[in-house]
Amino acid sequence: MSALSHRFWRLLRAEWTKFRTVRGWMVAMTAAALVTVLLGLLSASSNHASCSSGPVEVACPPPLVGPGGEAVDDKFYFVHRPLAGDGSITVRLTSMTGQIRKPDVTPGQRNVVAGVVPWAKAGVMIKESTKQGSAYAAVMMTGERGVRMQHNFTHDMAGRPGGVSKQSPRWLRLTRSGDTLTGYESADGTSWAQIGATALTGLPQTVQVGMFATSPGDLTVTQGDLGGSIAAARFTEATGEFDQVKLQGNTSGAWRNDDIGVSVAPDGSAHHPGRASQSGGTFSVTGVGDIAPAIEGSPPERPLSSALTGLILVIVVAVMFITAEYRHGLIRTTLLAGPHRGRMLAAKALALGLVTFAAALPATAITFTAGGRILRDNGNAVLPVSLLTQVRVVVGMAALFALAAVLALALGALLRRSVAAVITAVAVIVVPHVLATTSVLPDSAAQWLLRVTPAAGFAIQQSIPEYAHMLGHYAPIAGFYPLPPWAGLAVLAGYAALVLGLAVVQLRRRDA
Repeated sequence: MSALSHRFWRLLRAEWTKFRTVRGWMVAMTAAALVTVLLGLLSASSNHASCSSGPVEVACPPPLVGPGGEAVDDKFYFVHRPLAGDGSITVRLTSMTGQIRKPDVTPGQRNVVAGVVPWAKAGVMIKESTKQGSAYAAVMMTGERGVRMQHNFTHDMAGRPGGVSKQSPRWLRLTRSGDTLTGYESADGTSWAQIGATALTGLPQTVQVGMFATSPGDLTVTQGDLGGSIAAARFTEATGEFDQVKLQGNTSGAWRNDDIGVSVAPDGSAHHPGRASQSGGTFSVTGVGDIAPAIEGSPPERPLSSALTGLILVIVVAVMFITAEYRHGLIRTTLLAGPHRGRMLAAKALALGLVTFAAALPATAITFTAGGRILRDNGNAVLPVSLLTQVRVVVGMAALFALAAVLALALGALLRRSVAAVITAVAVIVVPHVLATTSVLPDSAAQWLLRVTPAAGFAIQQSIPEYAHMLGHYAPIAGFYPLPPWAGLAVLAGYAALVLGLAVVQLRRRDA
């Protein structure tokens, strides 16, 4: 160990000794961890959900899970036949139309207009089975996003843009060769362009091949009375007209019609059913729903909303860790023991950051794990995420606590007044997050706050990603942050480093 690192290690040990020998700081840091856990579990315990089955309330079913373990929607109308082994389906799509229910203009009179939403879909599909959530690949025409090839709900590849009509039809083809499915498109049925290919490992020998249609709800976002936003999705349906349908491979039997995932009313009837008809070689398929990731439900990080209270306690402790030395004149003794002022402040920041991380890590782990279990026991549909994402959320939130503590410490060293430093730290870390995630600000203003303030660090807790190939209310009030998780945490780290640097400069220029 070099002399320099040895001296820094001594400073680090000295700062840790200072912290642990002040009972009030240890008690407050422990209280911050306990408050985070207790309020998180209390919040989870107060969240109950149930679903109706006629006049009876029953537990809500768990989210439907796709091949990758993500929550998915899998609701569409499917006209299909079995395909044994390799083969393909080729169709000409001549029309894509639909209906959209808009807000009623006249009370009691349904306002339904013709049209298709941007991610309405009609095309060809090869699917493992008709079971919801099973593996699939599809080539499709969309309402406003051109031709796409999608597979297993979360994967999307773009083909040519544009629309479809009888004057300008689109040819679609999907082939299977072993586990590899390849999508093609054509404007004339002669010259074909490959969109993409994917390997769906584990496909059975016999799969289902055919035509489908589906249409997600029409999403509208309106400004709330208090300044926030309100999202609502209304009924839509899409109809695809297919002809020149050609199958290759070992297909057998007649065409089957299945309304995959159709909702069933208490009386047993289908709610907003799809439909299909065939006239000669022409097929008309109408579907309702979506084939996409699901983002509606309780995100697993919801119990961590209690972290704000614990974070405020950490901020107070962090500020007092430096301002108490100024108030009692002990800073002179500290500087005599370590005359390199920047090194002293760095050691103090590192000691505080490590202590905070050590206290926050078990608190966030318990809150996340136990809180999620309580939510599920109370009937809430908690969206599943991977183990790696769970670890990132727990460790990332502990790192957020540590970085916030370092930023608060730096503000204390810069301002040298406890009240001013605590107020400033809360104002730049906690207040922007509260304003952005409650019904106070428009979405654009909320996203701006979570990009440019230290509150960007809270993005580390977002577990459900935004999906470019589906429409959603991706706003802070709905739990979505404008920056990726680690980028948001990097913004907080950048602020902590900047203010700590300014504090070092001031400490070198001013007398203690």
